[in-house]
Amino acid sequence: METIKRKETRPVRVGGVTIGGAAPVVVQSMTNTRTTDSAATLDQINQLAEAGCDLVRLAIPNREAIKPFAELVLKSPVPLIADIHFDARLAHEALESGASKIRINPGNIGGKEKLLGLARRADQLKVPIRIGVNAGSLEKNIMVKHGGPTAEALVESVLGYLDALEDIGFSRVVVSLKASEVLTTIKAYRLFSEQKPYPLHLGVTAAGPLRTGLIKGAVGIGTLLAEGLGDTIRVSLTAHPVEEVRVAQQILHSLGMGRPVPELISCPTCGRCSVDLVALVEQAEDLLKNYRLPLKVAVMGCAVNGPGEAREADIGVCAGKKQGIVFSHGKVTRTVGLDRLLDALKEELDFRVTHDHGPEEGE
Repeated sequence: METIKRKETRPVRVGGVTIGGAAPVVVQSMTNTRTTDSAATLDQINQLAEAGCDLVRLAIPNREAIKPFAELVLKSPVPLIADIHFDARLAHEALESGASKIRINPGNIGGKEKLLGLARRADQLKVPIRIGVNAGSLEKNIMVKHGGPTAEALVESVLGYLDALEDIGFSRVVVSLKASEVLTTIKAYRLFSEQKPYPLHLGVTAAGPLRTGLIKGAVGIGTLLAEGLGDTIRVSLTAHPVEEVRVAQQILHSLGMGRPVPELISCPTCGRCSVDLVALVEQAEDLLKNYRLPLKVAVMGCAVNGPGEAREADIGVCAGKKQGIVFSHGKVTRTVGLDRLLDALKEELDFRVTHDHGPEEGE
């Protein structure tokens, strides 16, 4: 299998996690709860961590939201990032409350002096800052100069802030340059990577609901990762945050990167199918969410697309006219009733957990 040669960037530490350098690509997401509901927020942080999220970001919109932050930091199984807009004072409070990283958009934080003041304190605490420049909040003069939120405009904006930070010796920086347009986002990251060695946070902002956002995120993030760019990723979806983590892991897995997860192979439906293949595949997809195995798993609908077409699969099931088969690497291992295909698949997965790969992660 071919491997991607990633561009090495300047590493930064976010709690116990390294972003950049030679470290693996880091997966992150963001809670959609209010931090004032500490129990719900901690529950979602734990769900994200169990799904394989390395870093979790929390929105801190006001002073009420910052109050529970220190306690959440202490209880969280992963480093927490404070997401701050409009009020630099909240960013300072988040630093003192134990944030492992601060995410700001300099365009709405109150100017360079407030940014530099925050950077000086963050440097004392050895906490990095993500300089997140978005197409929707560029400086007016840059928008006028470039005729809109172009890739060049995004890069010029972030370079101005980085120059100011470099003047005071602050280098604990992660950079993002996001637009809702995929091609603008890709071009911005490409242009920036040619000029600075800072680690890159990849994402397509405001990508949309699950299906649309999944496609835009996969195309934008996947293209850049395939080119060797990117050190941490967040797939922005209007969906439960755990879905963001699952999609991110699948993007990484498809490129031979990231943690081991099962890969589901299935055939398109046709008139030869003797079962409701769409429903069966959906059930199999839900089943695979519970496993952390580097397996190719096939669910096929007929003999034409059975073991032969899916001979690379580690395990698989296929519906015949009157019964189903279970196969491995193109060879049939047993037959089962059509109504037991999903059960048979689970039995095979459980067998692999016990005999081939050891216990599942987290057990």
